[in-house]
Amino acid sequence: MSKRVKYISVLRGINVGGKRKILMADLKELYSELGFENCISYIQSGNVIFEYQNVSNSILEAKLEDAILEKYGFEVPVIVRTRNEWEQSALSNPYTDSYENKCLYLTFLSEIPKIELSEAISELSFEPDRFQIIDKDVFIYCPGPYHKTKLSNQFFESNLKVKATTRNWNTVLKLLELSTE
Repeated sequence: MSKRVKYISVLRGINVGGKRKILMADLKELYSELGFENCISYIQSGNVIFEYQNVSNSILEAKLEDAILEKYGFEVPVIVRTRNEWEQSALSNPYTDSYENKCLYLTFLSEIPKIELSEAISELSFEPDRFQIIDKDVFIYCPGPYHKTKLSNQFFESNLKVKATTRNWNTVLKLLELSTE
């Protein structure tokens, strides 16, 4: 039997404004039905830590997206990272030494965007908000309310042509902590 790997999945756009509602207990049950083990959910926005055999993140994303569509009747983008990838992302944030955690966000991309697309949007300025793309991550500094920034999931998806979902920095760190236990 192949080695078990710890993964962290983040779902986009569930339980927002009463739409696309999925209870975390039901989501954990769905994960268990798919053969995932030791499932831990964190807050209502669709963050689940789980263990599974060593397979590609994209296979897990497709498996989860298909299962959610089948069970709930709506599409939910899912991004999966191994615990080690998550830790590497946390260590790579270029803003942690300069800014408070409450102003930091991480947008997870489904894949590394094409270099020409990354370069094109990196030239844009949205001061005081800032962002930096590193591999499959977009690190964001946003001193005002996040819901007012132009640096939204939709902005990155339309400009980079990849799926995206964002978490605040405290959630990123909490999921890392929970996945370490």
